[in-house]
Amino acid sequence: MSLVAWFPQILAVHVGTVAISGSLFALRGAARMAGWPVANHRALRYFSYLNDTVLLIAAILLTLIVRQYPLLDAWLTVKVALLLVYIALGSIALRRGRTPRARALAYAVALATFGFIVSVALTQNPWGVLALLAR
Repeated sequence: MSLVAWFPQILAVHVGTVAISGSLFALRGAARMAGWPVANHRALRYFSYLNDTVLLIAAILLTLIVRQYPLLDAWLTVKVALLLVYIALGSIALRRGRTPRARALAYAVALATFGFIVSVALTQNPWGVLALLAR
């Protein structure tokens, strides 16, 4: 059986893990902003790593199935570049930010970045939601 036959299931896994990843970050970030130590609890961190690993594997499989690749297809290039920005901002928001203000700013911008990544994926356009506004 070819990988293409598994496209609906792999897409569902990808979308589901995206939702879990974003929700978990939003909850952990809110807990961190509130000063709750549970935000960086080992179990939450490891669950996040596991979920993001499954997300990445599903994303790679999807690129192979649809034959669209970062650096060749603009919308995927933007998605990957913004993913790196989101990871860096998330790290600042949850652990590396030196002040509450820096963590809060990184958290807010990370959430906005996550939303824009989703809009790029949904529109398959590097401009994401901005492309819809230009119409």
